[in-house]
Amino acid sequence: MKFLAISTLAAALLALAGCGQQASAKPESVFKPTASIQEIMVSIVDPNADEVWNAVASVSTAAGTEDKQPHSDEEWAKVRRHAVTLLEATNLLLIEGRSVAPKGASTSSVAAELNPEEIQKGIAAKHADFVQHVHALHDTVQQAIVAIDAKNAEELVKVGGNIDQVCEQCHKQFWYPNDKLPTAANDLGVQSGSSLYLKLRKAA
Repeated sequence: MKFLAISTLAAALLALAGCGQQASAKPESVFKPTASIQEIMVSIVDPNADEVWNAVASVSTAAGTEDKQPHSDEEWAKVRRHAVTLLEATNLLLIEGRSVAPKGASTSSVAAELNPEEIQKGIAAKHADFVQHVHALHDTVQQAIVAIDAKNAEELVKVGGNIDQVCEQCHKQFWYPNDKLPTAANDLGVQSGSSLYLKLRKAA
């Protein structure tokens, strides 16, 4: 009888252990990440960020300087659509299993920029930092949407500059950690996406 009781207890403990393992098992992701981080940046993040940045600007023409900004509800709604797309693109960047770049693709146009394998290793080693950078972009874009909803062009320009800085901080850690030029360029008020910035990078 004692042996039977011990056997029953052992079986119960094994069953509980099995339940614990099942409960702690990581559920299979419902996402199917196909595009790489590079493709999301090129196809979603960059073009929509450009629309937010360029919504308010001073344009030099032969007739002089022309100030550009949204005026009608329709124009503000257009900028808002780009901002919302940019906002949600940050969540796409955090889906597990997404590669940095397509196989055979390059992420380096100048010597200071790391290749896809190096970037992937950096993100894996400092994943918490990567998440923090992406969340910072998300939160800053939310501020841009608040400015858009208030139709506050001046605030949108200010937040747009903050978006550029947040992007640059992530790039400096994971894309070109050994490049000193981005900091100098931003100190001069040059945005990382501008033609002048790109010329400076290629000349470095």
